Amino acid sequence: MNFRFYIILCTFLMALLASPAFGQKTKQVRLNNKLLTDSTRQIAPKAEVAIDFPNVNKIPYYYDKKKLNAIRKHEKRKNWQKTLPLLEAYVGNFGIENFYKDTQLMWRLAQLYERTNRPDKAKAYYQMVLKHHRTDIKRVQLYYDSLEQKEKDYYVPLDYYYKLVEYRKNVTKFLPPKGVNVNMGYEINSKAEDYGPAVISENNQLIFTSKRGFRGLNAVPNEDLYYTKMVDGAWEEAQSFGKPINSIWNEGSACLTKDGKTLYFARCECPDCRGNCDLYIAHLLEDGTWGKIKNLGPEINSKAWDSQPTLSKNEDTLYFASDRLGGFGLSDIWFTYKQKNGKWAPAQNAGPVINTRENEVSPFFHPLYQVLYFSSRGQLLNFGDFDIYKTYRVNGRWQEPRNLGPLVNGKGSEYYFSIDGESKNLYYAKADPKEPKNLDLYSFPLPMEAHPLAVTHIEGVLTDSVSNKPLTGIISIIDLDNGVEVASKYIRPDGTFDFDLIDNTRYTMLIQSPDFFSVEKTFDLATDTVFQIMTTMIDHSLPLIFKNIEFDGGKWDIKKDMEPILDRIVLYLVDHPTFRLKIGGHTDSSGDPDLNLELSQKRADAIKRYLATKGKFSEDRIDSFGYGSTEPLKDEVTDEDMKINRRVEFKLLKPDNGQNQEQLQGWD
Repeated sequence: MNFRFYIILCTFLMALLASPAFGQKTKQVRLNNKLLTDSTRQIAPKAEVAIDFPNVNKIPYYYDKKKLNAIRKHEKRKNWQKTLPLLEAYVGNFGIENFYKDTQLMWRLAQLYERTNRPDKAKAYYQMVLKHHRTDIKRVQLYYDSLEQKEKDYYVPLDYYYKLVEYRKNVTKFLPPKGVNVNMGYEINSKAEDYGPAVISENNQLIFTSKRGFRGLNAVPNEDLYYTKMVDGAWEEAQSFGKPINSIWNEGSACLTKDGKTLYFARCECPDCRGNCDLYIAHLLEDGTWGKIKNLGPEINSKAWDSQPTLSKNEDTLYFASDRLGGFGLSDIWFTYKQKNGKWAPAQNAGPVINTRENEVSPFFHPLYQVLYFSSRGQLLNFGDFDIYKTYRVNGRWQEPRNLGPLVNGKGSEYYFSIDGESKNLYYAKADPKEPKNLDLYSFPLPMEAHPLAVTHIEGVLTDSVSNKPLTGIISIIDLDNGVEVASKYIRPDGTFDFDLIDNTRYTMLIQSPDFFSVEKTFDLATDTVFQIMTTMIDHSLPLIFKNIEFDGGKWDIKKDMEPILDRIVLYLVDHPTFRLKIGGHTDSSGDPDLNLELSQKRADAIKRYLATKGKFSEDRIDSFGYGSTEPLKDEVTDEDMKINRRVEFKLLKPDNGQNQEQLQGWD
């Protein structure tokens, strides 16, 4: 029985090395086998289910007793076909107050959609309830969880992600990550709070807010605007904007037009402020100084806090954060747009998809694409307190916000996100969990989840080639063209995985697990793609025999055709540093038994040295034994029988007593 297993395993592993272990299906093919050009590049995801609330900025609350009674009457009779259109129309008329006063109506509508086999709409309304409820919603959460995977649970923790990279960097062709959470250094940051970055790519300038200054006899920290310019690839030491932008009042959270001549910023606790903080505009004068500072007025500013402005791509819409009354939560994202007469229209709420019952702050609109980034503590997926999200504008509607993932969002709070025009680097303010009020500015290469062009979807399933049962492991995607990082994930219990990537890009997919040898596939991504991946489980109770590990007669030199298999073993040992390996060398019965014993030992030792040298780990992790002809698999009647007995056996040894608990976390 064991012998049959050896032959099956040998045949499969040889096939695995000779050809990709992937089945790949694309939803469309490349035209004339050519990649799409930048002009046709996809810059937004496919439109999600359409949900409109036209009354959000028209009426505070919608109520119609007659229509509610009709809905209840059909519900009691369980006439779902009549209930659904009536309830759908009623919820569609919601004003802002309905979202926290009548969340149960959205909950009932979601259930009806699920009952009538419309899971996309059901999921969308469950999301609405979860973001806007102000009562217990455990049941809603259970219903939502039945339709949606909890992606947070499948991200590999950041510290372990770096361990994976560290294990492999000496033995693979992949470049190590450029790093995340990189502090911008003393040229930018001070001992005080530094935050609110806005990068202007056209003139290599970064403006931000800092509390490094003081005012008055009591030395009260004063918020001021600062700027720095990039010269020869490095940021110069930050300088104050000076008067008249900075004053004895607090200024901060600014954005600059592309031509660098108009500045929008917040000023707080000042004599002409309508509320706690107001939005102002300033113009660059011919002599190079700033002037013509003006409050944007009551159409935009409220009697509450209004701050953190950002301009749309065409600079005709201004987004900002405000905690004014009449919003969805503690603070919301609002916007205003320029009318035909050149004046700003009355401010409007950005709606219930972006805003929640909690805080939404620090919006940033990408300078090239219809993508809005913002910080929130009320969205459905988060890693810490405040996380940064992105949402796409598709067909006039904001899509469900996407968390930027653990390479950006940590256990603390992240605010004030900004990206350069080429989408190469991000800039944001991050609070250390141990010092939540001490913000510093950070900058590093833009990870894939944060990239505005990461909207091409890949998904797949990993199964065992023998049993067809789903397998789990860690899957990593390496961007070979740009070096953009993609956060690694655990494959789900059902064997599935998915990523949003950038099209027209070359990637390598790497799947690792203690249960099988690493699977690696390089692919060019042109469109949404589905992968079907098969591999074979390792039975740790049995030795592995590889068909192409064959030495020349009487020799123990490692041949070139052995290296692919041996390198696969190297990678396994590198990826799983607490596993050990036992190597057993065997010969046929021809010749002198003592010489055969010596030869088999030399062959096992040669393989041991190769593995340890290539993997740059200690030889102590490997035990090598020569058995000569003492343990044949078959009686030697034919030459084929003798060939089968001439073999090298590899046995991967799991660590004992839970030594590899962290290594195995999420894989069992």
